[in-house]
Amino acid sequence: MSTTLNENLLLAIPLAPLVGSLIAGLFGNTVGRKGAHSITILGVFISLVLSVVVFLDVMQGASFNATIYEWMTVGKLNMEVGFLVDSLTAMMMCVVNFVSLMVHIYTIGYMADEETGYQRFFSYISLFTFSMLMLVMSNNFLQLFFGWEAVGLVSYLLIGFYFKRESAIYANMKAFLVNRVGDFGFLLGIGLLLAYGGSLNYAEVFAKSHELATLSFPGTSWGLLTVACICLFIGAMGKSAQFPLHVWLPDSMEGPTPISALIHAATMVTAGIFMVTRMSPLFELSDTALSFIMVIGAITALFMGFLGIVQNDIKRVVAYSTLSQLGYMTAALGASAYSVAVFHLMTHAFFKALLFLGAGSVIIGMHHDQDMRNMGGLRKYMPITWITSLIGSLALIGTPFFSGYYSKDSIIDAVKLSHLPGSGFAYFAVTASVFVTALYSFRMYFMVFHGEERFRGPKHPDSPMGIEAAHAAAHGHDAHGHDDHGHGHDAHGHDDHGHGHAHEPHETPWVVWLPLVLLAIPSVIIGAIAIGPMLYGDFFQHGVAYSSVIFIGDNHPALKEMAEEFHGWVAMGLSSVSGLPVWLALAGIVTAWFMYLKRPDLPAVVRRAFGPIYTLLDNKYYMDKINEVVFARGAVAIGRGLWKEGDVVVIDGIVNGSARFIGWFASVIRFLQSGYIYHYAFAMIIGMLGLLTLFVTLGGK
Repeated sequence: MSTTLNENLLLAIPLAPLVGSLIAGLFGNTVGRKGAHSITILGVFISLVLSVVVFLDVMQGASFNATIYEWMTVGKLNMEVGFLVDSLTAMMMCVVNFVSLMVHIYTIGYMADEETGYQRFFSYISLFTFSMLMLVMSNNFLQLFFGWEAVGLVSYLLIGFYFKRESAIYANMKAFLVNRVGDFGFLLGIGLLLAYGGSLNYAEVFAKSHELATLSFPGTSWGLLTVACICLFIGAMGKSAQFPLHVWLPDSMEGPTPISALIHAATMVTAGIFMVTRMSPLFELSDTALSFIMVIGAITALFMGFLGIVQNDIKRVVAYSTLSQLGYMTAALGASAYSVAVFHLMTHAFFKALLFLGAGSVIIGMHHDQDMRNMGGLRKYMPITWITSLIGSLALIGTPFFSGYYSKDSIIDAVKLSHLPGSGFAYFAVTASVFVTALYSFRMYFMVFHGEERFRGPKHPDSPMGIEAAHAAAHGHDAHGHDDHGHGHDAHGHDDHGHGHAHEPHETPWVVWLPLVLLAIPSVIIGAIAIGPMLYGDFFQHGVAYSSVIFIGDNHPALKEMAEEFHGWVAMGLSSVSGLPVWLALAGIVTAWFMYLKRPDLPAVVRRAFGPIYTLLDNKYYMDKINEVVFARGAVAIGRGLWKEGDVVVIDGIVNGSARFIGWFASVIRFLQSGYIYHYAFAMIIGMLGLLTLFVTLGGK
């Protein structure tokens, strides 16, 4: 077998979704709805098949690291399009394409009632897939930044898909602006590496990493590499929604559910985790940066999980679980357990996509009501959605022998064995978060699929449907939306699609439940299959250009110690009973069962007893208010100051002052323009005498 992958084969992987996106977007009216979803699904399917072929070749020792197209040369700086394909890239390509394919198929059923924008949506999600593939396949910072910004742009378009809805406009602008904050840091990090490394190519910068580690940031005693790595990670904080740049992600639920699954499972939010892993040769040389990463990840894992407990919107519960799990991955990166972080990225992609698509299936079955307080007892009406959602929840909380168990437990062990500053707090946070995750996950599961069928009676007064029903009643409509003239109006009336249909809950069409089944399979088995090769085997030795960092080495004492204790996936699963995490997860399940099934009156009692804490959580730690008051108003104040002092006083002062001076000078000179020849002759004589006097004086000296 050739050790170099075929360049044309690699080019086809990102270009296939791009072609589908362009056809659906530019010729949507011509190809129609069926043509749009067919061509985009075909493009992603081709990309997936080719990605699997590449993955198998990489496992046999093939790799690729070369320039595809040289865009521009400025002095010694080359700006190129190039691919770096190793086992890390190949795995990401397969995960991105598989999840994207499931989302494409699911969208056919989810968006079936959409009157407008159907082709546009398929164009967007295929473009999203292309952008993410360009990001993970890049071998240089320029292309990485292109993919980085492209996923941000497409997420803006998708979150604001319903652009006539004010909340959607607010959400996509919020996501765009928050990511710009992170991307500013990301760009500074790339700029520092370019300035001192002299190249945008990964391999060339990594070759100088030890030299860069000896330099100081100009004018300070800070390590240059530490500053650059922290700047890069600030970019990851925005894309991967780490505290405090997490505030955009829950609001991204304004987009249709399929894109929520795509953003939260395989694209965008995983970009930051992938980037830090790819940059591991740099991050490994800065303990300060790693410690910072670990603490930020631990804070996100625990405190975002708390917010999931008080959410009533089913999609927002899953969104906060995404934040928490991203915190786990980030904490693993800080512990230098890059392979563990990527392992959890992979397992999480499957069960989180499953949970989001399962939530979308529930929303369809519930007539697009997203409030869990209006659900209950759906198990018998939606059996496939029920069992697949249960599988996703069990994987999420780290149930032994499910995929999430192997990756989450490995993260907890890696953080525990880390000796960096902050590792003690990080270990407490990721361990305590196991209980929190189980509590909010099974709170959602029990409220949706078990207990009283609350969708038959009046809607919860605080839910959007309940509020709208009360509003309808106050304006002469009954609770079911019938006005005095007998015309039917839905009590809530608006969903992701803006449609409503009065019917009992029912199982969704096969195009909706089939992706759930296909995602449930890896949610169960992929952890057991992959943990050996990825964490303790030779997975990262197959074609990985920088395996000495990502793979187990002297810089990874935690992984080396974990490898000594690993005796296979079966033994690891059986030994779970002796560990604390599994009992914390069980305690979370039991607590959720007792509070939401056995004693459903208790949550209200607890809420009243811990009123201030509940208010704090319900307001999301007031982060939105802080951003609005401190940063947004601060930016406005700075802008107003720059306008008044900089623009009006300085710039306008210079411009207007120049104009006034010219006017004054002209008014003085005007008196010399008498029109009499003898005046001009006299002035010439005086001028000549002055010049002669000057020359004589200078000549005499």
